[in-house]
Amino acid sequence: MGPVVPSLTYGTDDDRALPMLIWRFDRPLLAVASTVLGGGIGVRHWVLSATVPMSYTRDDPDAHLAGLARGLDLDGAGVGFLTGVDVRERVTADDGGATVVATVGLGSPGWAAAEDAPRHRSGTVNIVVWVPVRLAEAALVNAAMTVTEAKAQAMWDLGLPATGTATDAVCVLCPPDGPVEP
Repeated sequence: MGPVVPSLTYGTDDDRALPMLIWRFDRPLLAVASTVLGGGIGVRHWVLSATVPMSYTRDDPDAHLAGLARGLDLDGAGVGFLTGVDVRERVTADDGGATVVATVGLGSPGWAAAEDAPRHRSGTVNIVVWVPVRLAEAALVNAAMTVTEAKAQAMWDLGLPATGTATDAVCVLCPPDGPVEP
């Protein structure tokens, strides 16, 4: 299986056209994700990243994402991201067979451990990573940690005194079979 990259589509929500990125896989992949839909470790059939209005206030993002997925005929367990960022402005990079796709909104960057960290303000950094080798579960978790550390380093490199935003999410995908890399 080659690089896992998304396609751009549009869905409707409250009669508004919303850009969405969809990763459809030839076969299910093993994933670790920190998302409200499909979070945890398990086999996933797709990934969806949907743009929502910056005024988004729904208190059921998992159900909302599940409804969007049904509307796109996405079957089986999947991973869902929401963002106020226009997903058409994604950033993609490849290195050594790994592919990273990020949508970046920095409207409210902050420190992860700040007592006054904003919890409901704009700004989301969502990252989807594909690695071409089967990772052990601990290696999947470590890969998600490394992605998060790289995000914090990128913010520091930009001169932002922040580690991310309160709504950031990460998903790392790999083949579900083959020799397991620890």
